[in-house]
Formats: sequence, C-alpha cells, structure tokens
Amino acid sequence: MPEQQGALRRLAVLVGRWFAVLVLLGGVVGLLAPEPLAALTDYVPVLLGVIMFGMGLTLRAVDFALVARRPLVVLLGLLAQFLIMPLAAWGIGKVLALAPILLVGMVLVGSAPGGTASNVIVYLARGDLALSVTLTSVSTLLSPLLTPLLVLWLAASELPVGFWDLFVSILQVVLVPIVAGVLVRALARRFVERVLPYLPLVSVTGIVVVVAAIVGANADAVLTSGALLVVAVIAHNGVGLVLGYLAGRVAGLDETARRAISIEVGMQNSGLSASLATAHFVPLAALPAALFSVWHNISGASLATYWARSPVADRVDKEA
Repeated sequence: MPEQQGALRRLAVLVGRWFAVLVLLGGVVGLLAPEPLAALTDYVPVLLGVIMFGMGLTLRAVDFALVARRPLVVLLGLLAQFLIMPLAAWGIGKVLALAPILLVGMVLVGSAPGGTASNVIVYLARGDLALSVTLTSVSTLLSPLLTPLLVLWLAASELPVGFWDLFVSILQVVLVPIVAGVLVRALARRFVERVLPYLPLVSVTGIVVVVAAIVGANADAVLTSGALLVVAVIAHNGVGLVLGYLAGRVAGLDETARRAISIEVGMQNSGLSASLATAHFVPLAALPAALFSVWHNISGASLATYWARSPVADRVDKEA
C-alpha cells in the first residue's frame, strides 16, 4: 500500500509538471477522434464541478485573510481581472470580425474568474503566492454574480443571454461544489490532507477531457476557422498578462505582486467558460475556451520559466 501511494504521488507530481502538454494532447486527440469525444460534452459541467470541489478542499481561512490585511491590493487585482479580460475579449473579437457565436465564447472566457492553475504558475514565477490564492478564491466566489453581468453587458447584442440561467449554472457548478469541499475539509481534515497530494490527478484529467470533448465537438470548425481564433486567443491572453502587470506597476506594487496580478488576469477559468457555453449556447461557443485552456497554460509556464530566472530583489531595488 505505501508503495502504491508513493507511485500515485509521483504520478500526481508528473501530471502537474506536464499539465500544458497533456492539455495540448487532449486537443489533438479531440481532432483525431472527434465523434466519441464529442459525446462527452454533456459531462463538462460535472467534470467542472469535480474540479471546483477539489478547489474547495484546498481552501483555508488564511486564504482570505489578505482581504483584510491588503484590501486595496486585492481590489486592484479583482478590478483588473473583471475589467481587462472581458473588454479585451470583446475588443479583439470585434477587430478580428469573429462570428457572433465565437465572440460570445471569447466574452465568456474573458468574464470568467482566475484559472485554477494560476497559483502553481505564480509559485513557479516567484510571485506573491498568497495574493494569487486570494485573488483566485475571491474572483471565483464573485463569479456567480459578475460573470453573468459581464456577459449580459458585452454579448447580449450578439446573441440572447439569460442572466438568471447563467447565474444558476455558476452556482451549481462552482459555488455549491466549492462550499461542499470546504465543509468536507472542516469535517474530515485529516482525511482531506492525506488525499490533497493526489488532487492534481483529478483536476488535470478533468481539464484534459473537457478540452478533448470540446475540440472533438468542433473539429470541423477548428480546421476551417481555427487560425483566426488562435490569433484571437493568443492576443487575449497576451493583453491580460501585459496589462495585468502594468496595472500593478502603475499602482506602485512590488515585483512579486505585479507578477501575481499579471498571471491572475491573463489566466482564466476556461473550464467554467466551456461549461457555460455548452449549457446555454451551442458547442461552437465553447471553442475559444478550449483553445484558451491549451494556450494559457503554455504561455503561463513559459512566463514562469522566464521570471523564475529573474531575481526579484534586484528588480525591486533598481526600481525603488
């Protein structure tokens, strides 16, 4: 038994390390075997709920303490998150003249909370991990209200958007599983702490299946209009990373906080976007989320590698 547990731990670490590659492979498999994988789109909300339950298992009271200690920094991060990305999604979609359903998909990605992998990326980038965890947690808890409002504001002119439908869906697949995870952790702390090291296996598997299913359901669209959408997704992610960093710089935050806000803004919960798109629109609306899920992990890992080699203290000293 201990040997099996050790093997599972090593596998979990390996899966976490190669997360971006696995997500990319999921997309490729979706293209190569579209029909069987497209059938899995009905399970996207369930998979997201499992991932959010895992997130709830990791949350602690200390994750929210920063809201009281550094409220203005947290507020800045949240404003950057929920202003830069939705507006960038809408603007890029309009400039590139994307089809209305793809523009809605872009806005869904932009209006989502911070990505579930962002905390790992911030850690690797030698950023402010406490700020990153707080921003991810708070933005996720605010998403049942803010995400539908933003989608209604920016996308209602393209396609009909039901605020309450989106609100209820996010409650079901995000808030309820997170609260359940928090309660399970409170009631069975020792058991939860034993299983936490294995959670990456569940989360990564869930995201890979979501990407494979969505790409499979839209394989023809990927092959015909994928290039333009890839450009849109890369631009969207890049704008978030750059403007998130600049927002921290303009506000006079230290280098570690700038890195955290940059990554939190640039990396989105694309799983939530995909779930909402498949539940309330058509599968094609989820395609931006699937591509974003692949790309933001690649760009985030690359940025983390660069920043990991950049001495934080030296930068701060020079700018002080």
